[in-house]
Parts: sequence; structure tokens; C-alpha cells
Amino acid sequence: MSSRARLTLCALAATLLTAGSLLPLVHPATWFPQAVVLVAIQAGVGMGARRVPLARSLTLVAQVLVSLLLLTLLFVGEHALFGVLPGPAAVRDFADLYEQGATDIGHFAMPAPLTDGIRLMLLTGVLVIGLLVDVLAVTFRTAAAAGLPLLALYSVAAGLSQGGADWLWFLLAGAGYLLLLLAEGRDRLSQWGRVFGGAPKGRSNAGLTAGGGAVAPVRTGRRLGALALGVALLVPAGLPALEGGLLGGTGPGDGDGLGGGTISAVNPLVSLQSSLNVPEDKEVLRYRTDSGRTTEQYLRIVALDEFDGQSWKTSEREITAVPDRLPNPPGLSPSTPTREVRTSVSAAGWYAQTYLPMPYPATQVDVKGKWRFEPVGRTLVGDRGQSTRGAQYTVRSLQLQPTAQQLAGAPRPPAELLAEYTQVPESLPESVERTALEVTKGARTDYERAVRLQDWFAENGGFTYTTRGSSGSGTAAIARFLKDKQGFCVHFSFSMAAMARTLRIPARVAVGFTAGSQRADGSWSVGLRDAHAWPELYFEGVGWTRFEPTPSRGSTPAYTRPDLPSAQPSDPAAEVPGRTDAPAPAPSKADQCPDQLRRLGECGGATAGVAADRGEDGPSLLSVVLVVLAVLVVAGLPLLPMLWRSRVRARRLASADPLEAWRELGDAAWDVGIEPDEALSPRGAARRIVRLGGLDVVAAESVHRVAGAVERTLYAPAPAPGGGAPGGGTATLARPATAAGADLAADVSAAAAALLVGVGGRTRLRARLAPRSAVRVLWAAQVRWGAVRARLRARLPERVRSLTGR
Repeated sequence: MSSRARLTLCALAATLLTAGSLLPLVHPATWFPQAVVLVAIQAGVGMGARRVPLARSLTLVAQVLVSLLLLTLLFVGEHALFGVLPGPAAVRDFADLYEQGATDIGHFAMPAPLTDGIRLMLLTGVLVIGLLVDVLAVTFRTAAAAGLPLLALYSVAAGLSQGGADWLWFLLAGAGYLLLLLAEGRDRLSQWGRVFGGAPKGRSNAGLTAGGGAVAPVRTGRRLGALALGVALLVPAGLPALEGGLLGGTGPGDGDGLGGGTISAVNPLVSLQSSLNVPEDKEVLRYRTDSGRTTEQYLRIVALDEFDGQSWKTSEREITAVPDRLPNPPGLSPSTPTREVRTSVSAAGWYAQTYLPMPYPATQVDVKGKWRFEPVGRTLVGDRGQSTRGAQYTVRSLQLQPTAQQLAGAPRPPAELLAEYTQVPESLPESVERTALEVTKGARTDYERAVRLQDWFAENGGFTYTTRGSSGSGTAAIARFLKDKQGFCVHFSFSMAAMARTLRIPARVAVGFTAGSQRADGSWSVGLRDAHAWPELYFEGVGWTRFEPTPSRGSTPAYTRPDLPSAQPSDPAAEVPGRTDAPAPAPSKADQCPDQLRRLGECGGATAGVAADRGEDGPSLLSVVLVVLAVLVVAGLPLLPMLWRSRVRARRLASADPLEAWRELGDAAWDVGIEPDEALSPRGAARRIVRLGGLDVVAAESVHRVAGAVERTLYAPAPAPGGGAPGGGTATLARPATAAGADLAADVSAAAAALLVGVGGRTRLRARLAPRSAVRVLWAAQVRWGAVRARLRARLPERVRSLTGR
């Protein structure tokens, strides 16, 4: 194996060993095999380009282009020319995916789900690091500098991991870098010539360590590297650890986990769009409940109660220990009909959320782990890395059953609450308040205004539900949404909440999940695509009340539809889990769809629409490899003559046979336009090459030496190895065949270089890329085909040969 090939493989191994430190950050780890294939192809392209050889800049360009084609094929092939050539639509899709990945990384706790955006960022990052390592270590022969991109990759993994990356990943990354340094050291030593390590002990050889030759420095280097790696592992163990995570800053702050402390602002809106667009609707939660109105039971995660003009977010709140019985929700009057329900929830093992999804308002929570209670939003927050991953818990909550008359007659909220939850930023366009006034014109109560806003968004305002486009939540996004009338639950919820605040109705935005879908065993399954946002408006006597302005999502609360008959899906008698009139499979989404959504024609189609919008989870790894190989074959067809010529040249020059050297010299002359003349003797052919090639004295002597070696091989009775005198004379000192072959190879290389210098740039380029002597391949194929035909003809019966005339 050549030194370049060894360096390439070691650079590839160092990149992949360091990239392994990213594995704990994302689940599942199906992206890593794809990264292995992509980086290996990228390294293979570099190895082939250097073998041609291409200029360093062209080698880098080739690797970048192939990497871009691979990413295009994997992620946006449906919008690319021939599936691999990116166009304007593919570039836009790339931008959307990178934006989605950035928002996902800023939201999800470790390990984050493998969304398309995160997968693209992972593969792109590993490809970029692999390219930098390959360029520095192999193309420019500076393996020490290649440690910088490797360190950057590991630092990202360590910075995003909770408590830092595991020592095993550091060990693997360090071993990969050490392997790369050793490969470069061996390469540098090999440039001094062959290393002999068999000298007797006690003697020195050219200043090298006795008995080991140049092996001693290599062994010492290995020992020093192992020692440095061990120190790097042991020293940090005694230093204070740094805490971190993908949600850095979103968990509890001060406190010991038993009381006190604060919770910082978090904005989970940014991840909703990516959750709705995931190609695979992975199950997040599964629960059982004794509620008779399950489709109206949302699982609430957090309430966003602060609108600063840029986004909706949670205010910084005090958190306390979780009480045995949660306090009564604010604003709820004893006169409001309620029913306590029990819900048992199991979270998926991959789902890591800092906030505990619960029905609202919860009255009692039985959960294990380090959880704390935020009273204003009535949420449970994980403390010191606690998350929902694999959690099993039981929640008792109140099912509110207010009437339209009660909401319409609700008194004004307290002044303190009214002042806090009706604030809007100065940057909110006046058109938002003006539109709210137009929509609610003629309404006499806050309840009637809220219902009109909900119906305007959900039914008669001309809005369209789509998960494509920007997910911004600032004032500009509200104005754009009200103008374009296209968006998803985030746009509908924060726009209605902002408009309600302009009407002096206290409002906030809740984030969580809709009820999900019922399974055959009576349990309910909640997937990523059930992620949802909705507005909560405050009415004295009832408290924070859910509204549903998003068409085709969730369920419309019964108290906002006073004209609905009692036999709606919200009727307890029509929705008791497990109650069926005939045996049937698990109910579908359409069977559980409320009448409002059925009238809009959205039942059963929302999830399919989202899935169709994003497609499946990309092509399989085998199809990617096959397509990449096909692209490389098509792209490499024009380079076949050059590659064949390079291979033949290397084989001929490596041989000690003067005839092979003479053939190479003749083909080198042919490539620059000097056609061979088989009628001439070697000496005459040499004079012709010197004359037509305009060679100088030094190059001419090289040509004549090769011709003289050929004549001695062909005509001498007993040719001396590599330069014996012709005829009866013999050389006084016979030179070894290897030395003579090396001299001939040097003469041929010098003559070929002189021939290229003596021609124009176009001829020189053709000699490299499309050498004339490559026609020998066709001649050889014709000869072989003729031989095959002759053999076949010989095997045919005489009668058949006479009929065919052959």
C-alpha cells in the first residue's frame, strides 16, 4: 500500500472515530452508517484524484462536488435534476432543512430525535470535517494541523452533551488522531529510504539506535502518544465537571431540587414545525384515561405567557417542590361543573422533554424522579437533567364543563392579571388590532369576541392549514400570516392570542399534544405529528380556557358551540373507551374526527397530507450507494483513457525490461503527435523522436540510451544485465538489473517530460487527458475478438461453416 493510501485510510478512521462522539446526542443512530459511506466515498474521490494526479485545488473541488451531489441525492433528490444536480428548488429545500435543524438543536434535549434537519446538519458537519482532515493530512501532508478540525468536532459533541462527552469517545477520538500522526511519521521516515532493523546489538548504524534502526523513534513516538492520551483522560477526571445540554438554560436554575429556584424562559414553538413534518410519526406517549371526552383532553406541556415582539415565551417563574395535592387553578369557581379524571401515561424511551405533558388543570401527579412545580403555569419541570425519557406517571386532572352562558356572563378579571396578560409590544402593527375589531364587530361580551375570533380563523376567514413556510412568531410574522392566510397551529394560536390581547382579553399560548388516536386495546397513542399549539383565554369563574382556531387540527371545545346537539363526539355517552356496537379494528382518525373538521373535509387527511408533503424517510442506503456508483462511473468515463495510460506507464517504468521502457518512450512520443514508425530500427526511431520532438542534448542522450539498451537486448548474443557491451564485449562491472531498470525509467521520464515541454498547451492537455496511444486498447480488443471468433469457428461443424460462408 502506498503512503498516500495509508494516510487517506488513517484520516478516514480519525474522522469517523471522532464523529462517534456525536452518537449520544441523537436517537436513533441510523445517520452514522450513512456518514461512514459518504465520508468513505469522499475520501475515495480524493485518493483517485491524487493518483491521476490532479492539482491540489482540483482535488479539493472534486471532493466538494461529489459531497454536494451525495447530500442532494439523500435529502432533496425529488427537486434536483436527475436526482443529484441541485437547482433553485433544491437550494431552497436545503435552506429550509438547515433552518429546521438549527431550531431543533436549540429545542430538543439530549438525545434529540433524528429529524431531517438534524440529520442533514450531522452529515454535513462530518463531511466538512472529513474533507478538512483529508486535505490537511493527505493533500498537504500536515497531519498535526488536521487535529484542529477533529478537536472542533469533538468540542461540539462535548459541549452539547449533558455533563460532557463520555471518556470512551474521547479515547476513540484521541486514538484516531494518534493513528494519523503515526501514519504521517512512518511516511516521513520512508522518504529517507528503506529502514533496516536487523543490526546486531551493541553496534550503531548511521547514528540510529542499535538493534532497532529507525524503528526506535517510531516506538518512542507510540509510547509518547499513549502517555499523552492517558494523561488527557486522567487529568479531567479530577476537575469539576461542566453541565450542558441541548436545552442549556431551559431547566431549573438555583436550588437544591427541594424548593426555591427559578425556571428560565423556553420557546418550544420552534420545534413544532419539524415535529409536524417528520417523515415517520413516531410514538411519543401512550396513555389510558377514564375521561368520557377524550378527544378534548389535550396533553399540555407549557404555557407561553410573555410576548416581547420577537416571540412568545415563558416568563421567569419561581419553582417549588411538587405538593401532594396541587393548588386549585386560578379563577375557577366552585359553581363551574367539573369532573376529576385519571390518566396513566407512559413516555417513549427516546423522548426527552424537560416539561411533563399533563392534562390541564392537573390536581395530583404521581411521578418518580426529580421534578419541581411551577405554580403559575401549573407545569412540572425536570430538575438537574431529569426528563420524560421512559417516564411512567399518573395524573389526576379536572375536566371543566362550563356553559356558554356562564362564559358570556363572566365578570372582569382581576386588574393585576388583566395588566399582565393583555400586554402587547409596541412593534405590533396597528392592522392586527384593526382586524380584531372588524372580526368582532357587534359582539357584546368577551366570550362572544373570543368565539368570533376562533370561528374566523377556523371556518370563515379563508385561512389554509399548511406546515410549509416560516415558523416565526414575532409581530412581523403575525402581519404576514394575516395577509397570506397560510400557516399551521403556531401561526393560528399566537395570532389569536395577540388579537385577543388587543381586545383586552387575557390570553397566552399553550404548547403540547392533541389527544392522539385510539388503539384497539383502548389505550391512546400520541405521535410527533400530534404536537400542537393553541390559545388559552382567561374567564373569571372558569380560569384559563382552551380555544381551537386551527382548522383540521384538534377538536373544537363544546362550550364554543352552543348550538351543537348533545350527540356530538364530545358527548360522554358517544365516546366511552372500549364501547362498540360491533367488533371492529382500531378506530381511525376519521372515526374520531369532530363534526366541525368533518364539515371542512379534513378528517383523515391531515396526517397523510403532512406525510406526502415530506415524503418517506429518504432512499435506502443500498440505493444511495448504487446511484453514487452510477454517477461516478458516468463521470469517470471521459477519464478512462487517462487512467489507463497512467496505469500502463507505471507498470512499464516499474519493469526492468528495456523493451517495456522502449514501448513507453514510443507511446509518450505518440501522445504528443509523433506517430510510431515500425519500419525503423531502434536507433533510427530514436533519431526521429529527437528531431521531431526538438529535444535538447540531455533529453536526446536519454532517448539514445534507451534505444541502445533495446538494441543490446534484441541483438546481443549474451546481453549483460542492464548495460553489458554488445557483441563479444562484456562490461567490467555488471550492474544489477534493478539499478539498470531504474536508470531506464529515469531516462524515459526525462525524455517524456522534454517532449511535453516542446509542444503547445492544447497538445499537452490532450496528451494528458486523451492520449493518442490509448487506441491500443481498441486494437487489443479487436485482436481478442478475432481470436474468440476463430475459436468459435473452429468448434462449428463443417456444414455450418459452409452455410455461413465463414
